[in-house]
Amino acid sequence: MIIVTGATGQLGRQIVERLLTRVPANQVGVSVRDPQKAQPFADQGIRVRQGSFTDAASLAHAFESASQVLVVSVDKMGEEAVRQHRAAIDGAVAAGARRILYTSHMGASASSHFQPCRDHAATEDALRASGVPFTSLRNGFYAASAVQFLGHAMRSGEVALPTDGPVSWTAHADLADAAAVILADEGRFDGPTPPLTAARALTFDDIARIATDITSRTITRNTTPDDRFRQQLVGRGVPAEAANQLLGIFAASRAGEFAAADPTLATLLGREPITLSAVLRKELSDNDGH
Repeated sequence: MIIVTGATGQLGRQIVERLLTRVPANQVGVSVRDPQKAQPFADQGIRVRQGSFTDAASLAHAFESASQVLVVSVDKMGEEAVRQHRAAIDGAVAAGARRILYTSHMGASASSHFQPCRDHAATEDALRASGVPFTSLRNGFYAASAVQFLGHAMRSGEVALPTDGPVSWTAHADLADAAAVILADEGRFDGPTPPLTAARALTFDDIARIATDITSRTITRNTTPDDRFRQQLVGRGVPAEAANQLLGIFAASRAGEFAAADPTLATLLGREPITLSAVLRKELSDNDGH
């Protein structure tokens, strides 16, 4: 049985949906904090069990009979994230899984400027130490994050952000599809995958031009000094630590950590990945429909 954690989150839900096109429902299980939210999966014949990365006993039940466990990374940072990921890895080992998969990130490195990439590197170290074969999905940077950064710009006509570097913004749907392909073809990758990215890395200068083309409104890209950006975030109620982590994205992109544009994702999908332009166009049309 293939077990997917975090199956009610944005990425986990789409992975399960795509997996169902490749594997019978009775061979798929989900480990979720709130089983009620996963009722639609249960209705399709998927095994739904409550599991929490902070409760080893719950994981033993949720991971029972697992051949593979996909650990979807938690929405935490620092030692708390790594501790929860280690607990999930330990649970998968204890359940006798033949392979553990993990949603990592392009640029995962102990020396990254971006805290989550350091957390992913630490989790990959834990996977290596587990003694069980593993696959670490080095996912491209979520295109949804670029859309969030653009949110204010669509109203003001100005993208005011710190100096950045090129980033391979990649759609959740494509990453979910790739994860399903890899789960259904056990052992296709051993260890970290190549970066699973869109075909082209873009800067916010590029994104402002794309947004201008889509909206037929002039969207201007202006740079905000790092310190002023931090002050603006804190002034809007963002905790200082979270503001620093957000700045880490820009420092890492300036260092080229997210610039890789690799063909592996296209090969897995059998088509070109969704472009950021397509993601933005859909987001804008969805918002216009509300």
